[in-house]
Amino acid sequence: MNAKNAVMLSDEDLRYAEELVEDGRFPSVSDVIKEGLSRLRADDQATDDPVAAMADEIRRRAQLPKDQLISMKDDNLFDRVRRRVADSHSK
Repeated sequence: MNAKNAVMLSDEDLRYAEELVEDGRFPSVSDVIKEGLSRLRADDQATDDPVAAMADEIRRRAQLPKDQLISMKDDNLFDRVRRRVADSHSK
């Protein structure tokens, strides 16, 4: 179910969201906000298991439109997973 709701953004946040849309990274400002919420939810559910983190990232990317897929040569997924593991071990 989708619910319509008005959200107040600062001028700076709105400009940034609109730039993301203009750059073709998202189809709408609404999708920018949805992605932000999705990432927050994923962070809340994150585990210390690097394989689970990688599986989550693969699932997230599989849902992207083809024109938003990330080339492996430009990807830093493994660096982010390594950082996440290192951070979890330093706690």
